[in-house]
Amino acid sequence: MTATAAPHEWPGHDWPGRDWLVPDWPAPARVRACVTTRSGGLSEPPFDTFNLGDHVDDLPSAVVANRARLVEALGCRPVWLRQVHGVHVVQADPGQVAEADASWSATPGVASTVLTADCLPALFCDRQGTRVAAAHAGWRGLAGGVLEATVQALDLAPDDILVWLGPAIGPAAFEVGADVREAFLAVQPQAADAFSPSLNAGRHMADLYRLARHRLAALGVTAVYGGGLCTYQDPRFYSYRRAPRTGRFASLVWLADR
Repeated sequence: MTATAAPHEWPGHDWPGRDWLVPDWPAPARVRACVTTRSGGLSEPPFDTFNLGDHVDDLPSAVVANRARLVEALGCRPVWLRQVHGVHVVQADPGQVAEADASWSATPGVASTVLTADCLPALFCDRQGTRVAAAHAGWRGLAGGVLEATVQALDLAPDDILVWLGPAIGPAAFEVGADVREAFLAVQPQAADAFSPSLNAGRHMADLYRLARHRLAALGVTAVYGGGLCTYQDPRFYSYRRAPRTGRFASLVWLADR
């Protein structure tokens, strides 16, 4: 399925960015999720305007204000991570900023949150609406097993898990070297269909969405939604490949009170 999402408001909360996205997936009503865009914030160019990354040389005061707007708009507590393109998964704890690339939560109002600007954000929940998770999956994280580690941390039967793949650099824009292709094929030869020849000799175009689906399918997780929104081509999103000095948008998932 392609990624379709629309603006949405939860009662009692302002919506600073009218083009923020709500994932289109058959999650239980208790599961809430959102993907921010560049709009609705206070950051100046080149971070205009809703940069949520505190590590990209934006004004700290702007990032703090943007994060406060996010909390006010969504009514949840985002749990920020120090992302390192690894595979470590933690339980989301609003009291700390852990070095990890995924988190999970079973606590209402505590939002598993990842920041991206071309890497793939993957949101998880179970069919009963008891647990959620968010993973940051660039090619290194995908190849290293961050999705597998997230599924393991959720401790759920694979057929009980739903996944939504958020905006990431698309296969028409993501050129990689032969080493990246080999890193995936060494584990899953069938992943060859996620690569196509580039116009540049020795290079390949990579499909992060297809690579993620291969990894999840190998685990028995087949209820996978989203995909199809390219951060490089869509100016609503930050893209590191389009502009290396840029911000980060957030993908969040959390549980509402019953």
